[in-house]
Amino acid sequence: MKKLILLIQVTFFFLTLTDAYSQWYPQTSGTTTTLRGVSFTDANTGTAVGWPGLILRTTNGGVNWISQTSGTTNDLLSVSFTDANTGTVVGYYGTILRTTNGGTNWTSQTSGTNWVLIGVSFTNANTGTVVGIEGTILKTTNGGTNWTAQTSGTTYDLYSVSFTDANNGTAVGFVYPVGGGIIRRTTNGGTNWTSQTSGTTNRLKSVSFTDANTGTAVGEFGTILRTTNGGANWISQTSGTANWFAGVFFIDANTGTAVGSGGTILRTINGGTNWTLQTTGTTEWLYSVSFTDANNGTAVGYSGTILRTTNGGASFINQISSKIPDRFSLYQNYPNPFNPITNIKFDIQKTSVAKLIVYDALGREVATLINEQLNAGSYQVDWNGSNYTSGVYFYTLQAGDYIETKKMLMLK
Repeated sequence: MKKLILLIQVTFFFLTLTDAYSQWYPQTSGTTTTLRGVSFTDANTGTAVGWPGLILRTTNGGVNWISQTSGTTNDLLSVSFTDANTGTVVGYYGTILRTTNGGTNWTSQTSGTNWVLIGVSFTNANTGTVVGIEGTILKTTNGGTNWTAQTSGTTYDLYSVSFTDANNGTAVGFVYPVGGGIIRRTTNGGTNWTSQTSGTTNRLKSVSFTDANTGTAVGEFGTILRTTNGGANWISQTSGTANWFAGVFFIDANTGTAVGSGGTILRTINGGTNWTLQTTGTTEWLYSVSFTDANNGTAVGYSGTILRTTNGGASFINQISSKIPDRFSLYQNYPNPFNPITNIKFDIQKTSVAKLIVYDALGREVATLINEQLNAGSYQVDWNGSNYTSGVYFYTLQAGDYIETKKMLMLK
């Protein structure tokens, strides 16, 4: 009986830690092989692909992942679904697979090439583009019944492609083996692809556009590039890390997530002016990420890793008491000074939309820890400042008419 009680206590302790500190939580993929691509069409329905010929499907937000029959043993690298039923997967040796029934059946399509196909982007059920090594670009306007080769203007590898409509698309890659970011752009559906200046010697691995003008590309050594004019200019952004990025996904012009080596996940809610490091609980490579709205997202990677968030990856809020406080309160963070994690506690007197935001010494917003409706009670949340420099920071709680700010000091 004592052993049982101890086991229950230990289990509760670790569950409490998970609730208090997890931003992304792991899901059971049922595999230890690498997952390279993921695509969700709504909060519940998604598909992940990987090695060798692996396709996994969920219809309940990843509670269960079911293996599907792909009909190939070739490694699969990318996936694009336009609705719950219609999707395309690409991979090694020119592999293109297509489903129109949510993956119950996957049909092999003729790509016309034996090159490795790495990226795929569909804007509707019929119109899509695939890119790969040696500058390969393929286009379909009939759901893959026919694939037509396009002239990319490069013989170097293209790793990712993003179209926002039938005409406007961008592909990124790199010069092998010396590096150098490659960007190709089309405004006529790929009839012509023009070269753009990336301004980086680092390799680019992923790109995401939300409209014809606004896009972000990521790559090795923490590279993040941003454009708001269709790539006429690409501006380097500060990621705060030297880790490599392999995937990026924006849900709108401001809200995006980048994933990469060492389990790295960065988040921005202001178009990349600030990127915030999020807690993932893994050190495995993450290769791809997909969001269906600002909150619901899934990342996949090495060793069958699947991570899920339902709050945009923001710091998980731990309610430490449901007793109704006498007033709204914001407490001094602990520890203070800190390196690099500190805990912030606060009281909510009545149900309110609460915002807890961290600012640097110049008053610039660096992290939004909370932005949601909370019931009356006492709460705590951690801030991980490992992605920021030493110095003075301020944190502000706003809930209803209540607003209060306190100062904290990070010393590394």
